[in-house]
Amino acid sequence: MNPWILLDKATVPGGGEMKLYQRAFEFSISVNNEELMNSRMHGSEDALAELACKRVADHEAPRILIGGLGMGFTLAAALEHLGNTANVVVAELVPAVVRWNHTHLAELAGRPLDDSRVTVRESDVGLVIKDQAEAFDAILLDVDNGPDGLTHAGNDRLYTHGGLAAAKAALKPGGILAVWSAEPDKSFSKRLRGSGFQMEEITVRARGTKGRRHTIWLATKN
Repeated sequence: MNPWILLDKATVPGGGEMKLYQRAFEFSISVNNEELMNSRMHGSEDALAELACKRVADHEAPRILIGGLGMGFTLAAALEHLGNTANVVVAELVPAVVRWNHTHLAELAGRPLDDSRVTVRESDVGLVIKDQAEAFDAILLDVDNGPDGLTHAGNDRLYTHGGLAAAKAALKPGGILAVWSAEPDKSFSKRLRGSGFQMEEITVRARGTKGRRHTIWLATKN
């Protein structure tokens, strides 16, 4: 068995430590020694992008916001399902994650950061959302482990009534808020409905038709 090799580590804004590991052709990112993501399991991240972007791909010059770069799989899948006129803004809180996607992780998802349709903002996605009004056709939140996050305590506010109201205001009429989660969350489903979204809850697998079941919410602004 090949051992895990520590490639790099970084401090998470607000506290905590993020580490990047490699074992042969496999990569892992952990936060405070708990695995956050693994390169072998990105089927549900692909599904998040596909489900949301297919619904807005026919819009004129669609503008998409992705919260959380991760290993680049969500971004790559979004680009695959969007045309040449699309603009994708990626908000990533940890600058080291952007650096890793240009170096150690670049080939995993096919170097999506090199795509001319992509703009990266090294910032809290919540702040990016608050800066905009009816600016996005879709907002994809692939942050932490979903509403019950572990990376950054400030991410919790994304999933509150106030955070959902801000996301709704940042969406164009008919826009989509898509949220990834490692687990189902009945209270979050209730908050989505209470925030005035039309909501669907979809279960997908971590590795195509295999692996753990993850949850994706698709919430449409009326």
